Parts: sequence; structure tokens; C-alpha cells
Amino acid sequence: MLRVGVIGAGYVGLVTGACLSELGHQVICVDSDQVKIARLKAGEVPIYEPDLEELVAANVSRGQLSFAADLGEATAGGVDLLFVAVGTPTDDNGSGGANLAYVYAAAEAAAHAIANAPSAPDAFTVVVIKSTVPAGTSRKVTAILGRSLPAERFAVASNPEFLREGSAIKDFMEPDRIVVGSHSERARQLLEELYLPLTRKGHPLVATSTAETAELIKYAANAFLATKVTFINELARLCEAAGADIEELAVGVGLDDRIGPKFLTPGPGFGGSCFPKDLIALIKTANDFGSPVEIVETVIRANDRHKQLMVRKIRNELGGAVSGRRIGVLGLAFKANTDDMRNAPALTIVGQLISEGAEVRAYDPVAAGQAKELLPDLLLAETIEEAACGADAVVILTEWSAFRGIDWTKLAPTMRRPLLIDLRNVCEPKDVIRQGMEYVALGRPIAELPYRAAAE
Repeated sequence: MLRVGVIGAGYVGLVTGACLSELGHQVICVDSDQVKIARLKAGEVPIYEPDLEELVAANVSRGQLSFAADLGEATAGGVDLLFVAVGTPTDDNGSGGANLAYVYAAAEAAAHAIANAPSAPDAFTVVVIKSTVPAGTSRKVTAILGRSLPAERFAVASNPEFLREGSAIKDFMEPDRIVVGSHSERARQLLEELYLPLTRKGHPLVATSTAETAELIKYAANAFLATKVTFINELARLCEAAGADIEELAVGVGLDDRIGPKFLTPGPGFGGSCFPKDLIALIKTANDFGSPVEIVETVIRANDRHKQLMVRKIRNELGGAVSGRRIGVLGLAFKANTDDMRNAPALTIVGQLISEGAEVRAYDPVAAGQAKELLPDLLLAETIEEAACGADAVVILTEWSAFRGIDWTKLAPTMRRPLLIDLRNVCEPKDVIRQGMEYVALGRPIAELPYRAAAE
């Protein structure tokens, strides 16, 4: 069992701390937000993530997981590894780079706490950067720590997270790979010991000889996945124009094991807390090193354009204008099984529809409150039925499983026009049409849809 501290009890920090305690380590999560810590101590998890509340409660009750607002309390007895899991938002200075102020502040606090901890003089701590940071950040953190600590007392490592919101616990406990990087062999060995319960089960650990490699792996992976999503979205639009079917195309392409089927599902564009921020930061890092990543620059532009084209698609289905139209929206979060609204396609699409004069009433199982704060003119529905009632069209923006089994025979008569615009392709066209609906999908041949042929 290792003694672990986690600076930051947000999404990444809390999931990391809970899962590491589940692996048998002694973990304390620290956050300067005293209200958040008080809620966690009271058994209340402040973020939505399936199964996280139960995991936290179980390990608190076993004495494996605790919380504190003071870093000194966390390090008083000594820690083997101290994770930094704080936010790295896009810098608001216009540079597009990652704002590392929270990371550097955490490093300063860690240096002070370790230096003043009443531990053995030969105590050794690995400061592990869990946050997503540009290449070279670990070197700067090393310099910060080195101002207060002798070199033999610490090492710095990079251990980027690959957690998907909605399946974060599974991603941590059953990872397709664990990436750790450090210039210190001792640090790499401690991290290998930390993750031994997972590697024993066959989950591979990639130990890189430099932190810079590990830092870049996270950005490279997200950029590649975002590229794949954007590519299939562009092909979906081409399928509509050419009379092809994107669902069949994705199968035919994804069966090539060099490509694979994942992330070949069309949608209204990517969003969330990672892809947009990380792609912008990678572009800034690449430009700083004089090695531009032009493909990534194009991906951002193409994704922004795709969201606007989804607005145009809705507009065209409603006769060329949405002013005065009532539109029901199903799903607001950037993806299913999360309440995260950061960079959600709904912000662009719904916001544009409202600005053009549409009355939008939306339903989301968990993200409605967050969406209302960002879109104050949005009308919220308590149920799917309420969102559809009186609507000229219903638009699916998030792939919540509840939207797959909707009984449209009950909803169609309540709508002004029984039109479903499915921008996630979660429904089976024939089933929806059989239930009395007009149906528009993404990436299916528009001219061949049965309801259009029947209308003609």
C-alpha cells in the first residue's frame, strides 16, 4: 500500500483518488474549496458520474479515502506520490495555450508542504502531473520544487488521464493503457508499484523515459480522436449529397483493423472539456516549437463549421427559417451519461436557433440546469413528452439511451408537425416512420427517406 495525496478534488482528481483507494492505497484528496470538501466529508459527491458516489462512500467507510482543505494535513505523515489534478483551461490572453497557473500554484504549495512535513529527512515524494499539460511543463514544475527541496527528496512524473465522462471509473479500473513518464527511474518504479493491481490483470503500462513524451501522448491521442470524429461527420454530409449511407460506410471502413470502428459515429460535432481545449493547446505548443500541426488546425475549423451546418440542416427542414417555430430538443450535454455542458454542440446549435427566433424547449436527464445558466432564453421541459408537445420538430442532440425507445405513436399526435431530426442517429428510421413520424437522420440519403417519397 502506498500513501497518495491528490491535489484537486474535481472530476479527474476525485475519480483518481477514489479509484486508487479502491486499489488498496491510502488516499487523501485536497482541495482549496472548503465548501466542496465539506460536501465530500458529508458524503455528497459534487459532480455527476455513474457509480462514483458509491465508490467514494465505500472507500471512505473502509478508511482508505479521506478529504482535506489543507495540503499540510495531507502531507504531514508523508506521501509517496502527490498527484496534481487541477484545471488547465485555455488561457484567456488570446494565445490559445493552456493556462498553467493552477498547476504552478499546486507545485508551489506542494514544495512548501513537503519541505515542512515532519517526516524523515530522507523521505522521497514523486509529484505526479495528472492534469493535461503541454510538453515541458514537468521540467518547469521540477524547477519550482527545486527552489525549496533538495534533488534527492523528490522527482516529477507525468501520468496523463484518459477518462471519458460517463465511463470514467471503468476507464480507470480497466484501462487500455496506463502512461507514465519521468526522467527519474525511481519515480517510474513507484508508479509501476502504484498500478501493479491493474498491470497484474493484463492492462499495459507504457513507461516513457521522459515526461515530455507522456505529456505529448495525451494531446496526440485526443487530437487523433477528434480528427476521426470530424472526418466521419464530413463524410456523413457527403453521404447525404451522394445518396450513400453513413452507417453502412462506417462499418465498411471500421472493419479495417488499421482504422477500427470506434469514433466513427456521426453527430452534431465534438465538444466537452477535453477535445476543444486540448487541440488548441497542442496547436499553441507546436507553434511555440516551430513545428505547426496543420491537420489539427483544420479539424477545429471543420468542427465549428459542422455545427453551423447542423443549424442550416434544421432550418432547411423547417422551410428555410426557424423564426416563430417551436422546436423540441432532446439532450443538451455534450455526450450521454454526463451533465457536462462545456463546449457542448447544443450551446452553438440551440443558441443559434434561439437567436433566429425559434422557441426552443429542451429536455436533458441531468444537464438541464447547467444549460439554462448558459442559455438563459432556453425553455426547459421536465419530460420528453413536454419537449415534444406542440413542436414543429424534435431534434436529438445527445445520445441518451432513453431516446432510443421513445413511443412516437404517443408523441406524434401532440406535435404541430411530427418531424424528428435525429442528429445522433440513435433511432431506427423504419421504426420511427412506422409510428407516424417524419424522420431525418444524419448521413443518410435525404432523397431516399421513405417519408419524403410517400409525401411526393
